[in-house]
Amino acid sequence: MTIPYIHRSLEPVLTRAVKSFPAMVLTGPRQSGKTTLLKHLFGKSHRYVTLDDPEVRAYADKDPRGFIADYSPPVIIDEIQYVPALMHYIKLQIDENRTARGMFLITGSQNLLLSEQVTETLAGRTAVMELLPLTSAEASGNPSAPMPWEIDESSSNPAAAHLDLWREFIRGYYPELVSASDIDHDLWHKAYLRTYLEREVRNLRQIGDLSQFQNFVAALAARCGQLLNLTELARDIGIAVNTAKQWLSILTATYQVIILRPYFENMGKRLVKTPKIYFTDTGTLCSLTSLKEPRHAADGPMGGAIFENAVVTEIYKRLVHRGETPQMYFWRTSYGVEVDILVQSQGRITPIEVKKTGTPRLKMADGIKTVFRDFDDRIAEGFVIHTGDVRQPLAPKVLAIPFSDL
Repeated sequence: MTIPYIHRSLEPVLTRAVKSFPAMVLTGPRQSGKTTLLKHLFGKSHRYVTLDDPEVRAYADKDPRGFIADYSPPVIIDEIQYVPALMHYIKLQIDENRTARGMFLITGSQNLLLSEQVTETLAGRTAVMELLPLTSAEASGNPSAPMPWEIDESSSNPAAAHLDLWREFIRGYYPELVSASDIDHDLWHKAYLRTYLEREVRNLRQIGDLSQFQNFVAALAARCGQLLNLTELARDIGIAVNTAKQWLSILTATYQVIILRPYFENMGKRLVKTPKIYFTDTGTLCSLTSLKEPRHAADGPMGGAIFENAVVTEIYKRLVHRGETPQMYFWRTSYGVEVDILVQSQGRITPIEVKKTGTPRLKMADGIKTVFRDFDDRIAEGFVIHTGDVRQPLAPKVLAIPFSDL
């Protein structure tokens, strides 16, 4: 069965990068569509080789000069993290012809190894981009959709039916699951996590007890959207705090989680400085918390966290797929006043509250109104994002919008 291609927001960014740099590195989690995207855009102009093939990998590792000679540019080299030393020989090839553009298009699913190699060998010679799972906008066929704060207030999109929205969250946004409705999402995510543990984690760190690491990931999922106390989490599952920090860095480096840090450029208030954790894909989160049915996800104790995760990651992925570095935070005082998300862009800060309700109310804007009082004129119009279908003002400069308007 041929899986239909889904257009990505990153396409014009990649096209510009390939015309501007000798090399381009595209990183992101496994199955996010990196290879498909590069083949779609550049398959006619570039050869293709993957280091996921053990024989090809052994050849590149044993004879990197011969490998580069055989797979001469322009070429797409997939899964470079398996032979990171190849970066040095790519550099030598680029330095022989610094005026050439788009010679090497490189993918990898591990940011940690790649960033070290790119910094050491390809600085100034390469553009580095990230491709995460689909945004909801990409999944619905609207990859160039603007953010709510970038459009006229009168603009809106049809809202999904309540359970359809939660069915989308549970299924997740990996391209294969979005394209093929007959795939069992629960089995897919379980297989993905197992493959991730066996292939990605062991490549980054020598983790002796994978079952303990699985317990750590599941414990993180249960704390999604909460202030993350690693000391407490480590104690609960019986590992050292330093181990918990290392394992969290692995999850970040392999694009499984997003860390949202507090915003505390503030005028004298005592602010909480502990970060929050979110999973890059809502389907991964639901699988880790054993949620298979939309109604159980929507009505259960994880419902609010799942919806908040969906909003945070949608905004984050939309920014990343534009080629931007997301400047996203949350804001919380030691007295409990909180705003779920602050998005900083072009000198303005947009405050966003996330509410798992179909009936937005005035009180839901209280945190945003506090931000209006405490911050300077950099604060833009605020939004309350909810699970319903209404779009209405809640207070001066605070608009309630459905998730579909993201």
